[in-house]
Amino acid sequence: MVTIKQVSSKSDLKRFVKFPFSLYKGSPYWVPPIINDEMESFDKDKNPVFKTAEAQFFLAYKDGKLVGRVAAIINWLEVKEQGLKKMRFGWFDFVDDLEVSKALLDKVQEIGKENQLDYMEGPVGFSNLDKVGVLTEGFDQVGNMITWYNHPYYQSHYEKHGFTTEKKYSESKFLAANADPKLFEKANMLIKKRFGLRELNFKKSADIMPWVDKMFDLFNDSYAKLSSFVKITDIQKEYFKKKYIGFINPEYIKFVVDAEDNMVAFAIVMPSFSEALQKAKGKLFPFGIFHLLHARKHSKDAIFYLIGIHPKYQNKGVTAIIFNEFHHTFKKRGVVNCIRTPELEDNIAIQQMWKHFDPKVIRRRRTYVKNL
Repeated sequence: MVTIKQVSSKSDLKRFVKFPFSLYKGSPYWVPPIINDEMESFDKDKNPVFKTAEAQFFLAYKDGKLVGRVAAIINWLEVKEQGLKKMRFGWFDFVDDLEVSKALLDKVQEIGKENQLDYMEGPVGFSNLDKVGVLTEGFDQVGNMITWYNHPYYQSHYEKHGFTTEKKYSESKFLAANADPKLFEKANMLIKKRFGLRELNFKKSADIMPWVDKMFDLFNDSYAKLSSFVKITDIQKEYFKKKYIGFINPEYIKFVVDAEDNMVAFAIVMPSFSEALQKAKGKLFPFGIFHLLHARKHSKDAIFYLIGIHPKYQNKGVTAIIFNEFHHTFKKRGVVNCIRTPELEDNIAIQQMWKHFDPKVIRRRRTYVKNL
């Protein structure tokens, strides 16, 4: 018999966060989070997402042993402002036991019905900046800090419990050397001259901070048309600014502005921390922080996290400016591989943007949906 227990204490929450450490013990592909960082992201007093969303966390036990977890999430901005009566769920991990996965999903369904929601979708996070999708292909590829890894049996559990595919995502990889500068050097100069644009490069995180609010505003504008998009609030901007911007290598953040310093485009690339996080084993101290700091400057893999183009400038070649700047940065840093984070497979515009780099799909993932 499976028993579901709601997380109600700090010790429970720690069990929730640490469950995957046992589930994926020995896996060369799973990338562990930093435990304290994960704990903080679930802290209602520290993460401002809880001002517009709510979450309940559950643990599954069978024969006295912890065998699964799930977060049941309602984003009230999504429900009330967009009219999407969606019950979200994420951080969904379980042993290969249909009784366990069903008991956890039943709990999510119960909460959705209590709140008169129409359907449940997962795995997803609180917002568009969180992890998304269950892995369906690419189990032999090392994950990264901004995606979930899971065992191959997960997909069959969703389908056996009556879920159907909602969205499909792919992640690709290409050699930095594939980015032939001839493809965008000339276009870079023409686009800047035609529209009066200029690039902004940085060496210090402090120099980026005055621009970050404009970047998040542009993020909201450029991604607004995507399905299930939930805008970033002003309070969340401050949270992300303090928590993440200072940790990203400033050379990997590029902005494009017009003559009045209005932001036209941005790109955030992160050095891969996968190997460093595997070495850290969930802890910053005593040695984890050194592995992360080394990766920040010396990782040979670069992850394209976010790219945003103002709607007015989309399909006008502005990405040539961004790619030109990253070409110089990657050459200087000795970057070998470029990796794209999950992108909707039906987003043709984003696929076209990368076509000259000969990307190869290394992972696919999906979200699943079920009516309540």
